[in-house]
Amino acid sequence: MKALVKTAQGPGHVELIDVLEPSCGDRDVKIEVKFTGICGTDLHVLHDTFKNYPPVILGHEFSGVIAETGAGVRDVSVGDRVAVNPSTAVTCGKCDYCRQGYYMFCSIRRGMGHGVNGAFTKYAVVRDDQVYKLPDDVSLEEAALAEPLACAVQAVEELTDIHLGDTVLLSGPGPIGTLCLLLLVAKGCKVIVAGTTQDRLRLDMAMQLGAALTVDVLQENLQEVIQRETDGRGVDVAMECAGVEASVAACLQAVKRRGRYVQVGILGKEIRLAFDTILYKQLQVVGSLAHSMQTWSRTLQLLRQRRLPLLQTVTHTIPLSQWRDGFDICEMKRGLKVLLTYDE
Repeated sequence: MKALVKTAQGPGHVELIDVLEPSCGDRDVKIEVKFTGICGTDLHVLHDTFKNYPPVILGHEFSGVIAETGAGVRDVSVGDRVAVNPSTAVTCGKCDYCRQGYYMFCSIRRGMGHGVNGAFTKYAVVRDDQVYKLPDDVSLEEAALAEPLACAVQAVEELTDIHLGDTVLLSGPGPIGTLCLLLLVAKGCKVIVAGTTQDRLRLDMAMQLGAALTVDVLQENLQEVIQRETDGRGVDVAMECAGVEASVAACLQAVKRRGRYVQVGILGKEIRLAFDTILYKQLQVVGSLAHSMQTWSRTLQLLRQRRLPLLQTVTHTIPLSQWRDGFDICEMKRGLKVLLTYDE
């Protein structure tokens, strides 16, 4: 079968090559992959700016149909449609973090798509506890968004109090930022989405998905807009989803005294920061790293309830053989969520 593989360390070294079909262990399930989303992490692995362990198949945001089960599997069956938590591929299961469901902080953790083989291929094998059976009315396209949706759910719902009627600045209208937007709109928040001129398509989509207004920070003065929209108070909550130094500074400046700041974007480098702003404004500051077991339970509830227009965030579905086009769309911000499908 074909697979998109990071073949060696260093920038590049990503190729579509032939690999052996994986086999099932006793507590494993083999999934025929139907849709896999391109994530920023995949781009980082391509450029070697995110830790990876080649040779490794990329891709971790995926859904599919169970094609085979190990002898010890009891809770799912061949033919079941499933979403997958890719982040628990390797954990110790014994440390305090694992026992409490906070697997992201396990010292030996490796996730699919960079630490172990992922889903940009035809078949993926995972443990049976990583899969979540889907209701019949949840599409496999929506299920492929379960993992990034879980990232947004933790950021919006679980780490700080965001209330009906709050004004929220969301800086960075990428895929995770847009999923955060859907949740904030569903909560009844007034959301101001900030981006750059390159984000024009995504800012337009944000308006269609319920943003109160959008701001191109290269064309407008963001702080003047914030002051006008909040009667001079500042926003109740700032969510930084871009992972850019200027965006961090703008969010800290925009949030009101005793407000809340959520860091969602990964900067990937040291930055200069007016740290006393946190002190003088007495801000509540939290970072949001991926998700937890609790998050996945909540995310599956959201999928079942079908209250979020998830499919509106999917702008492209592309054959795996055209993966370079999909990666380029993401890097150049010519779309939002791009899904790849297997083709021979």
